[in-house]
Amino acid sequence: MPLSRRSFITNAALGAGLLAAGYATAMPQDINTIPGFEKTEAEVDESRVWQQKFDRKIKMGLAGFGLCEFAAHFSFQDHPNVEVVAVSDLIPERCAGLAKATRCEKTYPSLEEMVKDDSIEAIFVGTDAPSHARHCLEVMKHGKHVATAVPATWGNLEEADMLYEMVKKTGLNYMMFETSAYHAGLYAMREIYKAGGFGSKLIYSEGEYFHYLPTPLAGFNGWRTGLPPQWYPTHGNAYYNCVSGGSFTEVSCVGHRSTIPQFLPENNVYKNPFGSEYALLKTSEGGTARMVVAWDVYNPFGGEKGRVCGQNGAYWDTYGSFGGLSQAMELVKTLNLERPPLPPGVKPGYHGGSHGPLGHEFVMSILENRKPYVDIAISLNMTVAGIVAHQSALKDGEWLKIPQYTF
Repeated sequence: MPLSRRSFITNAALGAGLLAAGYATAMPQDINTIPGFEKTEAEVDESRVWQQKFDRKIKMGLAGFGLCEFAAHFSFQDHPNVEVVAVSDLIPERCAGLAKATRCEKTYPSLEEMVKDDSIEAIFVGTDAPSHARHCLEVMKHGKHVATAVPATWGNLEEADMLYEMVKKTGLNYMMFETSAYHAGLYAMREIYKAGGFGSKLIYSEGEYFHYLPTPLAGFNGWRTGLPPQWYPTHGNAYYNCVSGGSFTEVSCVGHRSTIPQFLPENNVYKNPFGSEYALLKTSEGGTARMVVAWDVYNPFGGEKGRVCGQNGAYWDTYGSFGGLSQAMELVKTLNLERPPLPPGVKPGYHGGSHGPLGHEFVMSILENRKPYVDIAISLNMTVAGIVAHQSALKDGEWLKIPQYTF
């Protein structure tokens, strides 16, 4: 359900009592389902109507129809300001499936071929994670805006710098589709933060992504087998980066040496020994954060969750509740904390109803000639902190500096 004003104020008034009761009503997760893809979709608030401001249709290409069939999930094919003109996937059957799902007639055997199509203005990259940075660079080299599934780069700081420089050089729009950024709870956190409801800064933040993986998930060239947890950090890190727009500056990370076979270093190409990694981070505001990614922890109430605390108030996404000092409570009651309405036909989708808002934000950023919210700086600050966190874990928790990106 979307977070309505009535339910928000009710939850806020309940405060700490609701927090204490939260886990009693939580629904356990099926270990065979990727968190965020549970068979529940956010409902649409019919009382809020989207107003169309542009008649132009962006000509888009979509790449990647793998395990999650991600390229078809963001309703580009249903958006009134988009025409899906081409799709691609390396596997012919998947390419045909993507074409059918998006009602597109033109197909290409690879992204490298599709980027040569001069009719395409923007491309969504839903390919394997190790190829995200390379594919995004290729798209921008051909003068096209680009959106990508997470993470921005795969354990590679050099590629992060290359992406950053390419976006600055070209002026093209780059957006990483971090689903937590448009969870109803995180969206509310962001609006409260901007209004000063937490105080002048976030003092403490937590984010976590629990995804139990006793056996490897399928992936192109086996990229998911034994993956270092903090190389896939953005679902948790968003609970600081996408709330405040700030960054992590230093990290000390502890890794759990797992007994699950895929996380034995001799059994994966990454030589990764960790099934879960627990990062303590310093923030650009002078606060502290704890961010967790866990593949070997069975947490039936897991998934993508987070919470933030300031001097004046705190928000627990797990329970959809804000609690704070009286002046903070009064301020929050004046805010509209519901996500903006979507165009007719655009579905909120999975991952807490974030799919539709992500696709819509990318489209509007192009039409309005502005950077998207999850821009290159926020995308890299979310991703690179995890890469350095894994380095810290390999060094028994040594404090390490994290590269900084601004845009």
